[in-house]
Amino acid sequence: MSTSERPQAPLLSNPRSDRVREVAKLAGRSARLRQGRFLAEGPQAVREALRLHQERLTAEQSGVVDDVYLTAETLERYPEFGSVVPVRMVTAEVLAAMSSTVTPQGAVAVCRFIDSPLATVLERRPRLIAVLVEVRDPGNAGTILRAADSAGADAVIFTAGSVDIYNPKAVRSTVGSLFHLPVVVGVETQDLLAELAGRSMTTLAADGYGDWNLDELQDASAARRLAPSSASAQEEQSPSPLLEAPTAWLFGNEAQGLGPDVLAKADYRVSVPVYGLAESLNVGTAATVCLYASARAQRG
Repeated sequence: MSTSERPQAPLLSNPRSDRVREVAKLAGRSARLRQGRFLAEGPQAVREALRLHQERLTAEQSGVVDDVYLTAETLERYPEFGSVVPVRMVTAEVLAAMSSTVTPQGAVAVCRFIDSPLATVLERRPRLIAVLVEVRDPGNAGTILRAADSAGADAVIFTAGSVDIYNPKAVRSTVGSLFHLPVVVGVETQDLLAELAGRSMTTLAADGYGDWNLDELQDASAARRLAPSSASAQEEQSPSPLLEAPTAWLFGNEAQGLGPDVLAKADYRVSVPVYGLAESLNVGTAATVCLYASARAQRG
């Protein structure tokens, strides 16, 4: 995009202006809840927000991006950003005042909340869901959401007590995946488990002391795939979980894991084997391994 083609709105150069302060407030949860909006920071997040925005407009639905703020250098590098919604040009100082990062990346989009109702997600008959049960670290939450996106999961659900996925750090850690798949927030865990049971989805609790070993489940899934004629007989004889079945994986709090009430309601407790000396796996790493195990089995 040449200089003459850039948006003609006045350059925002005062980092203490009311507009800049209103945008910056979205780093706080109370302002996000009051406005129903959040920040997507950095070129990758802004790109994916604009992609979803355009998809929804094409489908004659409401868009998701209200405003985009770019430095001149960013617009030079990503001229396509100015073709979807009107862009406001800002100085580096203004962008720094808007952003929650120490080193802003030249792009900020103000987006509307995009979470989906649980009923809408379940009506689509999902085959793979990641459920975060009181996961409170924004980095872990974003990592799990990104892993779910990469594994082709159908949705990610955050139970009540989990981190706000619109937290700026959580949004950044999804690296744009927040805009790729449905996200449900604020569901009571016991209500969710009852809903999943009613939809005939297997619930697998990721638990370091689980009765079932993930490696063994993957081996069994591979054996069924290689000998499909014996699969039905194996299913009737064995009570073990089937990774290829429609599944909701439950991932627990970083410190306490899944509570006894959740473990009691889950269909199976599955452990990821640790072969080295580490005490356990980070929840984000464990979630990645579990989700990919199911994704591989379901695509076999």
